[in-house]
Amino acid sequence: MGTQPRVAEPVTPQSPPENRAERELWPSEIAVGEAVGRLMEFWGFKRNMGRVWSVLYLSDRPLAARHLKEGLGASVGTVSMTLTELQRWGVVRQVWQKGSRSRLYEAETDLWKMITRVLRERERREIELALQDFEGALEHARDRAKTKEPVARARAKVQQERIAALLKFARMGRTLLDALVTTGRVDLSPLARFLRRR
Repeated sequence: MGTQPRVAEPVTPQSPPENRAERELWPSEIAVGEAVGRLMEFWGFKRNMGRVWSVLYLSDRPLAARHLKEGLGASVGTVSMTLTELQRWGVVRQVWQKGSRSRLYEAETDLWKMITRVLRERERREIELALQDFEGALEHARDRAKTKEPVARARAKVQQERIAALLKFARMGRTLLDALVTTGRVDLSPLARFLRRR
């Protein structure tokens, strides 16, 4: 998953933030960081991942970890772990700058590239796991349907029908997700027809 550090433009005298005022976050950076942090948390990521990525995304230059620490008021350990996670997801990369001894970081600015990577690596994996569970559950329901006990047989029949619907829905979801990641377009009409029939 790791990528080679990118070489950034050489440092000019104005490049690194030189004083505390330059390192302080603007209200716009704080607002975006909090909004993205909340969204990231909602999607199951850590809030700090959204905050750190936002500061880098809105920055006009690559930043050192110490600038992120000071701007966000976070600990060295938190910033370091967050940067490592963001690099693992390919949404932040390390860059080298001539004349600077610090490790510098910049955000991926291609939003579509970021979203499709998460969809491909996380959401699709969850769909695959659900499919496996549904298939196992359907086998179990089919076995139970062979019983001579009428109450258990009726229960198994209902479960068979409903698990089969879940399985079909998950397979459709996988197909739609693959189409979205590959082409950026999705035809939702098969999904709409399936849901209307339920």
